[in-house]
Amino acid sequence: MKNYTITVNGNVYDVVVEEGASSGAPAAAPKAAPKAAPKAAPAAAPKASAGAGSVKVEAGAAGKVFKIEASVGQAVKKGDAVVIIEAMKMEIPVVAPQDGTVASIDCAVGDPCEAGACLATLN
Repeated sequence: MKNYTITVNGNVYDVVVEEGASSGAPAAAPKAAPKAAPKAAPAAAPKASAGAGSVKVEAGAAGKVFKIEASVGQAVKKGDAVVIIEAMKMEIPVVAPQDGTVASIDCAVGDPCEAGACLATLN
């Protein structure tokens, strides 16, 4: 038996393939069990121009900035959406990691972003 990890359209599958008999009979169909896709690794470093706040609000996935939910000076609570990115036709909220005030918005609607990119900062 051999084990393989295969990614198809972003879905990761662990596949076990049994070697068939040498009689020419077809081998048993491979068994595939889907598992959660691995999280994208963060970008090497956020933009050098990342804003004025000490707390970074970073993208969890690569995509395109779809909507900016908060504005500079607005108070936000932990879990509030600050920016929404679009990836593979899904809208993904980028949320405040803690309570604070939005110090800067470092992106614009339509901008591409990488996973781990700093999209806003909080104080």
